[in-house]
Amino acid sequence: MNGKVRLGEFLQTRRSQLRPADLGLPTYGERRRVPGLRREELALLAGVSASYYTRLEQGQSLNASPEVLDAIAGALRLDEAERLHLHNLARSPQGAARRRRPVPERVTEATAQLLEALADTPAIVIGRRSDVLAWNRLGHALFAGHLDPGSADRPAERPNMARLVFLDAHSRDLYADWPCKARAVVGNLRLVAGQYPDDAALHTLVGELSAKSPDFASMWADHRIKPCAVADYEMRHPLVGPLTVTQQTWSQEPGQNFVAVTTEPGSPARSALALLARAVTAQAAAQAVTAQAVTAQAVAQADPARPGARTAG
Repeated sequence: MNGKVRLGEFLQTRRSQLRPADLGLPTYGERRRVPGLRREELALLAGVSASYYTRLEQGQSLNASPEVLDAIAGALRLDEAERLHLHNLARSPQGAARRRRPVPERVTEATAQLLEALADTPAIVIGRRSDVLAWNRLGHALFAGHLDPGSADRPAERPNMARLVFLDAHSRDLYADWPCKARAVVGNLRLVAGQYPDDAALHTLVGELSAKSPDFASMWADHRIKPCAVADYEMRHPLVGPLTVTQQTWSQEPGQNFVAVTTEPGSPARSALALLARAVTAQAAAQAVTAQAVTAQAVAQADPARPGARTAG
């Protein structure tokens, strides 16, 4: 889908979501054949000609000035994130960007150290396509304890948070208000798609989710934008039960987000996270003992003469 079509779809969808009454426009009791505002009404509010706005919405023009885009954003009642998304959609495509092969995403050493330092705080790093690039032990246990903790280190096997939220039963059950979490995921993907219009892998992901999840397809068609920032969620963890958490997101490297989970001091959720942390520590200790035993057995079998090695009876 090219930039003109994406821009036109966004404008048309957001225009249909506005009602004349929302903007104080008189309707004189007339029957309206289209949902929301007419093109002529929006053009009047934005201070542009109806013919120009029509060409813009129909994909016949992709060279609107920043001033015109801001005027249209004001008429559509867009917030700051939505206004920036509109500008991204209206940018002329860069031929060099389309030809550039995507570089595999990876976390920096500093980010990896930060994850390790936050041992008592669930934390994950998410790439621009929602791939999990890294997580600490508690982050893995909270979000995806049913998955291999080492999968984030293998680019071909990395979990994808969008796929998990829409296609994984464990992740869907994890959120008491799943539609709220799902809309946040879709809104952020919409924002990223506007920033990286030539990312073929991102468009492949959207196509896959649209085909496999009617919920995703419906939310994607709504063209809502929701940047990741701070959000409260009621989670239902299979090991420690319900807990209310705050997910805070910071931008790291270009296109990467660092997500940390906090709870209120003295709350049941704080106790639940502490319980989960103890379970993770105990599991890690048990795995270390098992690994040492396996290593010792392998060494003994390789060198029967080594002290402590078994001898055939």
